[in-house]
Amino acid sequence: MTHARGQLAFTDDVSRDLELLEYGLDPGLDTPLLPNAAVYSALQNVVRLATELCGAPYGVVNIISADHQHQVGAWGVEAGICPREDSMCAKVFLSGEKTVVADASQDPRFADNPFVTGVIGNVRFYASIPLETASGFVPGTLCVFSDEPKELGPEEVRFLEVLAKQVVELLELQHRSSQLDRAYAELKDTNAKLEDSNAKLKDSNAKLAAFAGRVSHDLRIPLTTILGYAELVEEDPDVKTGSAVAKYLEHIGFSGRRMLGMLEDVLSYSRVGGGIQPIRVSLQETARNVARDLGIEDAGIVEAQELTLQADRGQFRMLIQNLVTNAMNYRSPDRDLRIRITGVSNYKGVAVSVADNGKGIAPEDRSKVLEPLVRLLRQGDGPGMGLGLSTCHKIAEAHGGELTLSETPGGGTTVTVTFPAGN
Repeated sequence: MTHARGQLAFTDDVSRDLELLEYGLDPGLDTPLLPNAAVYSALQNVVRLATELCGAPYGVVNIISADHQHQVGAWGVEAGICPREDSMCAKVFLSGEKTVVADASQDPRFADNPFVTGVIGNVRFYASIPLETASGFVPGTLCVFSDEPKELGPEEVRFLEVLAKQVVELLELQHRSSQLDRAYAELKDTNAKLEDSNAKLKDSNAKLAAFAGRVSHDLRIPLTTILGYAELVEEDPDVKTGSAVAKYLEHIGFSGRRMLGMLEDVLSYSRVGGGIQPIRVSLQETARNVARDLGIEDAGIVEAQELTLQADRGQFRMLIQNLVTNAMNYRSPDRDLRIRITGVSNYKGVAVSVADNGKGIAPEDRSKVLEPLVRLLRQGDGPGMGLGLSTCHKIAEAHGGELTLSETPGGGTTVTVTFPAGN
């Protein structure tokens, strides 16, 4: 197949049949190609009009495949199929010119054709107009004929050419319909695969959360015991301040408390979801309590709007605390930290946004950071396990809402969580 747009030459058989498939016409069938019902009915009407305008008893729309001639619209005769070598239209349809013959038995191109000799038919008058699409593809012809010789006037030829263009429009309609059918089938297949993938991902995350919860719970008790003994030894009067033992104990305490914090994060992640108990909670009060617990003394750092919403109190507090902690861990070295917490309420529910002016998250990384245990590992970032945003994501889903990430105007990250009405 060689082509440029508007000048296609589908002259080889493979390319021709592939293009017919694009039009929803399967040339591999050993029965006449049939367009969809609406297009077929319209083609019948166009062919009938062509025969009446030309004063001929028979008319067909022929589609020429690699091996056959298929009549996809017919008037006066029953639509059928024949080998391509027997087709009259197959001899002239790629010429690009109309063919009008008063008596086919006297034309050397058709005199020995079985449609003329009486083997199949006794065609005498014959007129054929190529069907050329905008891309240059010629799928076949609009043809009218009679078993009696007949002359066709210029006006009638012009009418026939106009009707051929209408046939092309109907075939293009079939083409677009076929494309839509394929696109719909592909979309259904893709959606089915996505649903299967999401189900497997949710199952994996649920198993991960359950495992993480068991492990973190089991490790938390002995770790707390170790920290308790370390504190007792630190208070022993025999341990001198500044001694090697004191330094070792200090390291044990620091590392132990850091590990305990990590286990608390894992345990919190594993507990999110399940049976939430929504009550009316205050956004401003929650933000004020979180700031106090995190040791934020500057009142200008966290600004929260007054708004009430329906949410599980414990999980909502964990959500705000994780987002404020993230803002602190990923603050910009170029400006003072500012965190603005706002909410919008309407009949659909409430959307809570936590906007910071920190380093921000690149668009290509926003889906990744919602997965558990994923961190960007940028220079200067604060400590963490990569569970903060994934925990917030689970909290949003547990409430029937969504969590989205966007850029704060001027730089930073805005996290928006929706809480649907009636959750």
